[in-house]
Amino acid sequence: MRTRVRAWRWRRNPLRRHSDVVEAWTVLIVTVLLFVVVPLVGVAAGLRAHTHARTVAAAQRTERHQVRAVVVGDRTEPLSAVEGGRERPYRAEVRWTEPGRGTRTAWARVPAGTRTRDTVTVWLDTRGRSVTPPPGRSTVLQHAVTVGVCAAGGTAAVVLLGHAVERRIALRHRLAEWERAWARTGPRWTQPQA
Repeated sequence: MRTRVRAWRWRRNPLRRHSDVVEAWTVLIVTVLLFVVVPLVGVAAGLRAHTHARTVAAAQRTERHQVRAVVVGDRTEPLSAVEGGRERPYRAEVRWTEPGRGTRTAWARVPAGTRTRDTVTVWLDTRGRSVTPPPGRSTVLQHAVTVGVCAAGGTAAVVLLGHAVERRIALRHRLAEWERAWARTGPRWTQPQA
């Protein structure tokens, strides 16, 4: 019949070595790091990334504006610009009217399948250049979650790598302790008895 002894590394006994105590403390520290510190690092990084991304999105919303424009020119890319079985957005010449500035024309990215004389929504910066739309709430949230998960994963990887290195070092120390113990007790067992 086999009995399982729990927490034997924490109890005093003659078979417990110094390396067993170090390993017990290391397991406790690694557990606390993985279940407390790693999630906190992920949450902190995610919150910081969310704040930064929200600030950038707000700044882009003030610098960019949306206009309804009519496609007047042909696309700059050939019709065969197909990616993954469907057309991708392309650049075309568009025209719109701004109050106080008159009619303006520029090259802008338009959705796939847009033809001449179609009306499209175009984002422009303060100088009238075509730009991407500012990130929305879902994009900001996805960025924050991604940064948080990556930070937590990286921290967990560092903790586990450190634990693996510590286990290798502990194994060497354990083997050295066993060698010293055998050097003391081995001669008593191997000497011929009279």
